[in-house]
Amino acid sequence: MNALANWEEVPLFDSEEAEAAFWAESRIDVRLMESSVASSAEASESVTITLRIDPRMLSRIKRLARSRYLNYQSMIKQWLGERLEQELREYR
Repeated sequence: MNALANWEEVPLFDSEEAEAAFWAESRIDVRLMESSVASSAEASESVTITLRIDPRMLSRIKRLARSRYLNYQSMIKQWLGERLEQELREYR
C-alpha cells in the first residue's frame, strides 16, 4: 500500500476505473490528513493580502486547480503551507 505524503502525488485520472485502481493501492498519510484539517482550522483566522502574479502563471494555476476540482486560491494556500513546513523542517 502506497502512503501519499503530498497531494501532488495524486495523479490526474483518465477514467473512474483508473482512479479506483489508484485508491485501491494508495492511502493518504495521517500527517497529510492532519495538516489538511489544521489548514481548515487556520482558514477561519485568515488575513487578506494582495499578491501580483503574471497572468499566464495565474491561468496555468487556475487550469491545474480546475483539473483537481479545487479552488485555485485554496490550492495556492495549500502549496504555501506545504512549502513552509518543508522549509521549517530543513531549517532545524
